[in-house]
Amino acid sequence: MTTEDTKDRGKSEAGRKGGLVGGRRRAESLSEEERSEIARKAAEARWTRRLPVAAYGASDRPLRIGDAELPCYVLEDGRRVLTQGGVMSALGLAKSGGNVRGVHRLEGFASGKTVSPYFERETILCTGNPIQFMIEGEGEGPGQVAHGYEATILADICNAVLSARRDGALRKQQMHIAIRCEILLTAFSKVGIVALVDEATGYQDERARDELHRILEAYIQEELRPWVRTFPHAFFREMFRLYGWEYREGSNKRPGYAGKFINATIYANLPAPVLPELRKLNPVRESGRRSHAFHQFLTEETGIPHLDDLIKVITVLMRVSSSKSEFWRLFRRQFPKPGDSKELPFPEHEE
Repeated sequence: MTTEDTKDRGKSEAGRKGGLVGGRRRAESLSEEERSEIARKAAEARWTRRLPVAAYGASDRPLRIGDAELPCYVLEDGRRVLTQGGVMSALGLAKSGGNVRGVHRLEGFASGKTVSPYFERETILCTGNPIQFMIEGEGEGPGQVAHGYEATILADICNAVLSARRDGALRKQQMHIAIRCEILLTAFSKVGIVALVDEATGYQDERARDELHRILEAYIQEELRPWVRTFPHAFFREMFRLYGWEYREGSNKRPGYAGKFINATIYANLPAPVLPELRKLNPVRESGRRSHAFHQFLTEETGIPHLDDLIKVITVLMRVSSSKSEFWRLFRRQFPKPGDSKELPFPEHEE
């Protein structure tokens, strides 16, 4: 070994020792919080490097299905994924509440006693083990970790829920999920055949990037229209005020007489044959309730606009009335019936 080699080796050894000493001194000078933060970032960096990265997709270009937005991505390994929150939104599942916390809500639903017999075991396992992947950040940022599922799981969930409904296994508070599942599957089948035709004919290379998206949105809107809320909160707020009922914003719980009130003031003032036909199309079930709201059977072109006009008039009449008696006097003046005395108030008590 030459003298120069010996010198270089000595410098290297000294540098290593100096680095160790410097590192120890630096660590000793840091607070406990600073050391924890450095360790956390190091662990996070090692962990995120192992996650697959989203090669396509962006948070500002979600898949829109009715009133739900599903952020979607294609990972570098070719998997198509929907974010966890997006899937829950499409199904109408709350992100929290009940006995399941936050993002685990979907797993709790799928593994529950009511619907779990209708789910494949693999699907239930997938809901509890979402895919973790990286969405690259803008600039030189490290990006963010996202949780999602392969896109096909949404169809699997919908099929399971509809099977449970067919067998009468769903609870009443889960029926709205079945409605959304039915809508989703209908739309998927319509758009799916369009995509297959496009691929077979080669048109997929010519169509606009968002054309299938727009087709899906059009079909979904067509299917969802009957489920859109028609009666505004102001209508029920004024009704509750007149009858002295406690009103809670956003609550769907209403006294049984509320339905009679709506029939008498709104639907009875549509053309004569309409209300009997609505009762025929939407009969009372054994539970004493109807399956749907009457307005879901009205046509967009004629029925809904007429209904909206009546709702506005009745809401104004309620708003200017200080009591039930005053409201019914104003109502009879506005909507007189043949043979009625305008001075005779409509029955104003719950029957």
